[in-house]
Amino acid sequence: MSTSAFFIPSLNLMGAGCLQQAVDAMRGHGFRRALIVTDQGLVKAGLAGKVAKMLGDADIEPVIFDGVHPNPSCANVNAGLALLREKQCDVVVSLGGGSPHDCAKGIALVAVNGGKIQDGVDKSAKPQLPLVAINTTAGTASEMTRFCIITDESRHIKMAIVDKHTTPILSVNDPETMAGMPAALTAATGMDALTHAVEAYVSTIATPITDACALKAVELIAGFLRRAVKDGQDMEAREQMAYAQFLAGMAFNNASLGYVHAMAHQLGGFYDLPHGVCNAVLLPHVQVFNAAVAGERLGDVAIALGEKARSAEAAIAAIKRLAADVGIPAGLAALGVKEADIPTLADNALKDACGLTNPRKGSHQDVCSIFRAAM
Repeated sequence: MSTSAFFIPSLNLMGAGCLQQAVDAMRGHGFRRALIVTDQGLVKAGLAGKVAKMLGDADIEPVIFDGVHPNPSCANVNAGLALLREKQCDVVVSLGGGSPHDCAKGIALVAVNGGKIQDGVDKSAKPQLPLVAINTTAGTASEMTRFCIITDESRHIKMAIVDKHTTPILSVNDPETMAGMPAALTAATGMDALTHAVEAYVSTIATPITDACALKAVELIAGFLRRAVKDGQDMEAREQMAYAQFLAGMAFNNASLGYVHAMAHQLGGFYDLPHGVCNAVLLPHVQVFNAAVAGERLGDVAIALGEKARSAEAAIAAIKRLAADVGIPAGLAALGVKEADIPTLADNALKDACGLTNPRKGSHQDVCSIFRAAM
């Protein structure tokens, strides 16, 4: 029998209005100055200002860093770190989806441990500066995981940093902060959550705990993602998608991922493409490859997706239908991916930490073939 660990923030708040509970909890911790890590879109939308006011009302001085890009880079981390040190902040608040959360993790980790974010996987000696992660999307689950994805712009690759010390102390999923999310982003992040659940379920280190989380996440996504994309003000759909992505996060945070993420990270690093869309396009093609060894598990996924047939083929067909229904592009060529780049993308994908738990080991030629099938 092998042993397993289960990582999760010590406090996780869910449901409409829980943002105020989070601020109250921060006041109880005695924090004095918070670096709010976010992007310019959330500043323009007024959400960053709302959070800053709530913190100010709780006697926590807010400092806004809005320099996060959609695929956060080492430069973004370094810029936020410089502001944190200048203002002597004692807590980091990430506001947004995966990009602000990942950037904030990088800032908080290096702030305590020194060095640079490129130092890699599980290299930190001490927990990061306290991080409170306020989610505005329903997909990445970065608000509650130990995964931190940063683009190294000098090498044009995405680094998957997996470190227990990047786990936030508090995650916040208030569906009221998600109501303004555009349909395309709702679709991409929802398919990202589905990818997390499926990859965790077929992972080589899945456990009964992660299995339960993954299958319930798939069931909720099948039931509510189309509704959330169709009507962003459908608060039941928003709340259920928030639960779905959190459950998927619990699954992959502990069972890890597979080749979909290993390959999608390269597309994001190489072409600066949206992560959730890359995952959605790659997901069925990687599962075609995995079906030879994970057919029974993919059959369980098919049932969770609402299919009558318990088979890998039914699961893959259902995934493709869901992606089409929510407006995901049909192939990588539509995203600007070039056939000539595939060997380099495959080479980098095989070095990505997420691929270690894929149920079927692939050669360079295998990964190239999956990329080509997804074109």
